[in-house]
Amino acid sequence: MIRAIALRFLAAIPVLVGISVISFVIVRLVPGDVVDSILGVEYSDPALEAEMRRYFGLDKPLHAQFVDWFAALLRGDLGFSYRTGRPVLDEILTRFPATAELAISALVVSVIIAIPFGVLSATRRNGVLDSVTRFVSLLGLSVPNFWLGILMISLFSVQLRWFPSGGSVPFSFSWDYFQYLVLPATALGTSLAAVTVRMTRSSMLEVLGQDYIRTAESKGLRPRTVIGTHGLRNALIPVVTVVGIQAGALLGGTVVVEQVFSWPGLGTLVINAIGNRDYAVVQGTVLFLAAFYVAVSLIVDILYLYLDPRLRRG
Repeated sequence: MIRAIALRFLAAIPVLVGISVISFVIVRLVPGDVVDSILGVEYSDPALEAEMRRYFGLDKPLHAQFVDWFAALLRGDLGFSYRTGRPVLDEILTRFPATAELAISALVVSVIIAIPFGVLSATRRNGVLDSVTRFVSLLGLSVPNFWLGILMISLFSVQLRWFPSGGSVPFSFSWDYFQYLVLPATALGTSLAAVTVRMTRSSMLEVLGQDYIRTAESKGLRPRTVIGTHGLRNALIPVVTVVGIQAGALLGGTVVVEQVFSWPGLGTLVINAIGNRDYAVVQGTVLFLAAFYVAVSLIVDILYLYLDPRLRRG
C-alpha cells in the first residue's frame, strides 16, 4: 500500500507542474500589469514605467519570467507580493485559516444534513420524506451559492437582524464568532449537501438490495443494526469519494461566497490580487489550492482502506 501512495505522490507532480504553467499564462492574459494598476491608465511617464517593470522583472520575455519563478518555486520560494512586498507564502498562510474555517464548517453542515436524510430517504423509498428530500436536493443543486447568500443576507441580516451581513472575528468558541460563520457556511454547504444526499440515497438503495443485507434481516437483527452496521458502512465508500472531492473543491469554491460575505480568506486575496495584477500572489495561491486538493484526494484513497477491507487485503 505504501507503494500505491508513493505512486499517487509521483502522479501529482506533473499535475502541479501543469497547473503552475496554466496559472502563470492565464493571469498574464488579463489586460494590463501591476505597473498599470499602480500608476493608473491615465498616467504617462515611459521612463518611470520602464523602471518599475524592470524592478518587478516584467521587462524580461515571458519564458524567462516563468523560468525565474519556477526555479524559485523549486526552492520553496513563492516570491513576493508586488503590492505589499510581503512573501506570498506569508500572505497565503495569513488568509488560509479563515478559508479553512469556512470550508470545514460548510463540510460539517453538509454532512450533518446529508447523511441522515440520505439514509432516511433510501429506507423510505417513494414515500413523502423521500419525495421531499429529492425535491429539496434538486433545488439545492440548482441555486447558485452567491444568490443563496444574498437571499440569506436579505432575510436573516437585513429583515430579521439575526446574523451580521458580513465580516468575521478571530476564531473562538463563542457566539460572537459563530454568528459570523453561520450564513456563509450554510450558503457554501448547501450545494455539497444536495450532492451528498443524492449520492447517499443512491448508494444506500444499492446496498439494501444486496444478499448480505437480506441475510442480516433474516437473522432477526434490529433494523437499526442492519442499516447502520451492515448497510451504511458499505454505502459510504462512494459517498466518501464525493465528499472528499467536494472538500478539496470547497477551498476554491469559497471565492464567490467570501466576496458576498466579506470573509477575509484566500478567495478575497485572489480577487484583490487579480484586480491589482499581483501575479505572484495569484500564481502562488492557485498552486497552493491545487496542492491541497491533491492532498485531500490522497486522504480519500487512504479512507477507502478503512471502509473496504478488501482493499487492505489486496
